[in-house]
Amino acid sequence: MKIMNNLPILDAAQQQGNNGSSMILMIVIYVAIFGALYFFLIRPNSKRKKEEAELRNSIEIGNEIVTIGGIMGRIVAIKDDEEAIVIETGSDRVKMKMKKWCIQSVVTDEPAAPKPAKRGFFSRKSKEDTKAE
Repeated sequence: MKIMNNLPILDAAQQQGNNGSSMILMIVIYVAIFGALYFFLIRPNSKRKKEEAELRNSIEIGNEIVTIGGIMGRIVAIKDDEEAIVIETGSDRVKMKMKKWCIQSVVTDEPAAPKPAKRGFFSRKSKEDTKAE
C-alpha cells in the first residue's frame, strides 16, 4: 500500500494562513501610524486654530492688541460686516484698518499676581513663610 504524500498541499495552506495574518498585522500597523499622526500633528493644530478663532471673536473695543506684523495698538472700532477692526497706534493716534485674522495676541495691562514658591515634598516652611501667613 502506497501512502500519498500531501505535504505540498499542506504547505500551501499554511502559507495562505500566514499571508492572512501578516496582512492583518500590516493593517494594524498602518492604523496605529495614522492614529499617532492624528494625535501628534492634526489634533493639536486644529485645537490651536480653534483657540485663535475664539481669541479673535472675543476682542472688544479698548483692548490692546499685537498684530502678526508686530504692530501694537488699541482697538477703537470693530466692523463685523467686513471682518475688520480699526486700531489706534502711537502718541499721534494714527488709525489703521486691519482684518481680524491679523491679530496675534491681546495684551493685558493687569499686573500678574505673584506665584507662591514651589517647595519639595520634604521641605520645611521658613520663618519668612510663616510670617507672611
